[in-house]
Amino acid sequence: MSEANERTHLYDAEAVVLSGQLDLPVSQTIAPQAHSQLPKKGGYVNQRLDSFRIETVMSFSAAYSHVAGNRSPKPGRGWETLTTTVVEGLNVMEVLTADRVVGQTITEHPLVGYVPTISFLGTRFENLRIAGHPVELEIDPEIFGPKPADDAPYTHDAGLISRVSRQYDRIGSSKDLPAELLERYNRLSPTLGNSEAVECSLVNRASGFYPGMSFGHIIRVPGFGIITLAKLTVKHENPHEKTKAPKKTTFTLTMIDLQLGCPTSGHAPVGGGGSNGTTD
Repeated sequence: MSEANERTHLYDAEAVVLSGQLDLPVSQTIAPQAHSQLPKKGGYVNQRLDSFRIETVMSFSAAYSHVAGNRSPKPGRGWETLTTTVVEGLNVMEVLTADRVVGQTITEHPLVGYVPTISFLGTRFENLRIAGHPVELEIDPEIFGPKPADDAPYTHDAGLISRVSRQYDRIGSSKDLPAELLERYNRLSPTLGNSEAVECSLVNRASGFYPGMSFGHIIRVPGFGIITLAKLTVKHENPHEKTKAPKKTTFTLTMIDLQLGCPTSGHAPVGGGGSNGTTD
């Protein structure tokens, strides 16, 4: 924990480069790889893994994660938390490849109030390809915009709601949208602005001449599965008794969420990180 301004901050952040479950062609639980967990007192933790492989299904040449939490040395600034995952030389069944995938969140909890600022500086995909074809991405790292005024939650911010609504509209209006995706986003849309949680993406669109169909930040490749890019959620909890400001805000970023289909079956999130420190 860290103290300042007669307040105590407890850090909470973790980063995992890969985890999940494979069912076919082999049944195997993927234990969290290069898992970094930040102590409540803050500090710095890092993990590295070289030359990882699961049969012929998935491999990467190197990966690492690190988490850090410290009081900012700048006057008037609060408690900063950094969460980073990096995967290099990713190869999934010779279909999905990338030279480098970087997921990074930077939060700062204020000395006064509770709702943190958020930045995704450094987050990127380098040479992402499907079946050898480049995937062109329209990325919006500022989708959350500035921190809402008066310690208000992000989930009720008109700017964020508008931007996320446009993402949902792009997905919902896509031709040949799979029924399961249509049902999911039809369920999420009415909750915008009325819930304490929002799901969106740092990717507005994915395009290219690769096999498959794109629906905003989601790509469906027949014979491979569904690829969800830069999935991002924010969740507010524990409102203050008087101000109603959320005392706990959780940001979760998953760079590649793989839902593999026949002949390979399983679920494997790649590049996942979360941050939700609290101040009292």
